[in-house]
Amino acid sequence: MPRSVLAAALVTIFLTTTVLAAPSPAHSASSQVLAVPSPATSEPSQEPPSPPAKPGANPNGQVSVVAGPNPLAVVCNRYCDGRDPALAPRDREPVVATLFGRRFSLHVNDTDSMGWAAVSAGSTGDELWLDRSFDGGRTWGSGSRLGLVRIPAGATGQRTLMFNVDDWTNRGIGALRACGKAVDRPEIVCTGWARSTWNAWDRRTAAATALMMFYRNDTGLFDTTGWWNSANALTALIDNIRVSGMGSYGYVVANTYERNVNAGLGQFRNDYIDDTGWWALAWIAAYDLTGDRRYLATAQAGADYMHEHWDGVCGGGVWWSVARSYKNAITNALYIQVNAALHNRVAGDGVYLGRARAGWAWYSGSGMINSGNLVNDGLNTSTCANNGQPAWSYNQGVILDALVELHRATGDAALLTRARQLADASSTNAGLNPGGILREPCEPSNCAADGPSFKGAYVRGLGSLNAALPNQPYTSYLRGQADAAYAANRTTLDHYGLRWAGPFDQADAARQHSILDLLNVT
Repeated sequence: MPRSVLAAALVTIFLTTTVLAAPSPAHSASSQVLAVPSPATSEPSQEPPSPPAKPGANPNGQVSVVAGPNPLAVVCNRYCDGRDPALAPRDREPVVATLFGRRFSLHVNDTDSMGWAAVSAGSTGDELWLDRSFDGGRTWGSGSRLGLVRIPAGATGQRTLMFNVDDWTNRGIGALRACGKAVDRPEIVCTGWARSTWNAWDRRTAAATALMMFYRNDTGLFDTTGWWNSANALTALIDNIRVSGMGSYGYVVANTYERNVNAGLGQFRNDYIDDTGWWALAWIAAYDLTGDRRYLATAQAGADYMHEHWDGVCGGGVWWSVARSYKNAITNALYIQVNAALHNRVAGDGVYLGRARAGWAWYSGSGMINSGNLVNDGLNTSTCANNGQPAWSYNQGVILDALVELHRATGDAALLTRARQLADASSTNAGLNPGGILREPCEPSNCAADGPSFKGAYVRGLGSLNAALPNQPYTSYLRGQADAAYAANRTTLDHYGLRWAGPFDQADAARQHSILDLLNVT
């Protein structure tokens, strides 16, 4: 896992690009004006712990400007840009803004996935236009001003023509906002960003489409986050296709594979063994979705690579990296899950099952599971004892997924019993769930680039266990998380921030795949 401080970099880039206020939650309609507001809440002076860091930065994890469709180019989907709003069969007004008594609003035609801007209570010469973005509002083209119009003499209102939200030909996942200014003043106001309900008809599909705003067709990875986080984002999208039935983004699977299969050490392997495990799980999910055996072969290559880093130090276990300096929980939980999952998909296998069983026998006796049935981060290098590091949520969740896969392989009911004990501990622990809502130890402000992905892995594992149990005991807990985030941590584009209990902080692909993981299991 590349560890960098992308969160701070992303905020800086966002503010210098837009010079506007951050998006408001979806249920409000506050405007964006030419001044950055002060934070709504102050941060504690004592910073919470950040996730364990890896030295250096992976080039795939750098924040960059998305290369994609041109937001100023004429787009033709069902209809071309420039259509008369009078022809719209539907008119929804998701966001509004006011400036000097003028009311600026965005209108959306969900049937055709088009939108237009309108102004009322204005004066002759007031300007009105649309901005269009294909990266979730981070950029929209210098001086976008699509459909610029002015209020004519004798009128107090005006509207633009309709423009497409998305660019289907170029796989551009779009957003619109309405902007304007008074004729005699320099200030500009813009509504929040919004889009149509196309590929966004419920919570899950809306979150998947919002995640796709970070996907780069040219690199096959997710902008604003890192290499291993992109593996989790891909897994979340694949799961969403499975549970929602929306196959619109199925092209991402092959595109990601073909553009990256030869990167690093090839077959999605690199110097960090846990990274290899995350990608192996993504390709197992891709195989389940498509039946394409090249994905299964890549997962097998990943599993074999992970096994090369198992040795007898501390009695067994897989190293975190090729440096062989740390044995930790996440790498070994992934090792168990990947090998058990491969056994369940490779006919006649005995090798993968043997590895998975040995992995669990070592893990369960390693001491990483503490007396409270929470999993700490890893082992002290010199003594091979539990190092007492924070109980990150992903360490609680991946082992649940691993035990479910191992149970499928063996039929051993004791594995689900043990998983239930671990899940009960993590889902009720007050430190992890203040007020009943999952909270990472690094929140609210020090989760760097990796921490925002942790909760996604947790709920994915808990959801897997929940589905495997006859009474589905964690349904209420998972739904409570989703309801809280939907109410308090969501923008007008269905982007979600780090804090599921709110307030929204910022959007990136790691935060977004985590909420998609949650919505996929609720």
